[in-house]
Amino acid sequence: MREPPVQLPGRNQPCWCGSGRKYKKCHADEDNARHRNQAAGPSVASVTERVRPGRISPPRPVPEHIPRPPYVANDGVPPPRGPARPRTPDELERMRRAGRAARAVLMGLAEHVRPGVTTNELDALAHDHAVALGAYPSPLGYQGFPKSICTSVNEVICHGIPDDRPLAAGDICNIDVTLYLDGVHGDTSTMFCVGDVDADKRRLVETTQRALHAGIAAVRPGAEVRAIGRAIEQVATAEGLSVVRAFVGHGVGPEFHAEPTIYHYYEPDARTVLAEGMTFTIEPMLNLGTWRHVMWDDGWTAVTADLAPSAQFEHTIVVTSAGAELLTVLEGEPQPFLGGVSAGS
Repeated sequence: MREPPVQLPGRNQPCWCGSGRKYKKCHADEDNARHRNQAAGPSVASVTERVRPGRISPPRPVPEHIPRPPYVANDGVPPPRGPARPRTPDELERMRRAGRAARAVLMGLAEHVRPGVTTNELDALAHDHAVALGAYPSPLGYQGFPKSICTSVNEVICHGIPDDRPLAAGDICNIDVTLYLDGVHGDTSTMFCVGDVDADKRRLVETTQRALHAGIAAVRPGAEVRAIGRAIEQVATAEGLSVVRAFVGHGVGPEFHAEPTIYHYYEPDARTVLAEGMTFTIEPMLNLGTWRHVMWDDGWTAVTADLAPSAQFEHTIVVTSAGAELLTVLEGEPQPFLGGVSAGS
């Protein structure tokens, strides 16, 4: 992954990314949009009180009869990332069950996301729902993560730790749920608007969801991974938004994280060819301001460098013969990408 240099090339010069194309045909539009955002900054309406770390309660227990992912017995340390490979029919059926369970837990939180509710309370609700389904909350204990879900509010890009901070009217919050069930993981997230949200945040949330849909619509056997990032980046750039580069989608199945790596921007070197049966997440993170991030001292929470709002949506998908199937949907939910149809989900 390369970052734009301070001194950008001329429009007819080779692009800084190494693609071999002229700059004007490659990253010029994105870089110009980013510079406009950095100069203007988010509107006054979009700048809310800075999110600060709250108190974190102890990890919640999981009944002994619920199977754990292997890293739990290894002090949270996962094995090396496995290669990208098509999943077996049995693995796919189990992933559908895990994906439905994760989606059920995520959507079960919708009625509870309101002003005054703490993200710690949301974590407790999600944890109890997961346990009731016989599932293990995948983040719990993963590399030391202390909670069962991730809650990322306003300028938090991802991996926010649930704590005692109450949500406030005007907040936007991503909730990321991953469950380990039947030996596989189901991974999904969505954005919630808390009370009345200003126009900039609404545009950010709506555009991020459209970007996810564009990325999913680019999936088909024989396509390269970089086609997903190109589709997402085009949607973001058209709205003057930036795409986070440091955090990516990933292969998922029996492993929490595996290959392929899914970039959410155009990465010319991402040439892995998609094959029927591959499973991975697509989870674009878009920002109103800069795409750069800084980390909190907790080692997990990533926030935008300029504290402008960020949004993210995520599905786990499997590559089908003509497109993609969403694995993180409830029974009866539409499958708009199955067979290559690219309508919104």
